[in-house]
Amino acid sequence: MRRKRRRHNKPKVAPGMTDFLEKEATRKEIRRGKFTRVTRLSYDETD
Repeated sequence: MRRKRRRHNKPKVAPGMTDFLEKEATRKEIRRGKFTRVTRLSYDETD
């Protein structure tokens, strides 16, 4: 008998990785609802 391997979908993101955040969703992905809205916050400290 064959054993089925279970794949665990864990995030594969390290701190500082931002290239995937800048990628736009395609129209097809938007129609299917396969996208995530991303909001970037940046802390700018001025003296």
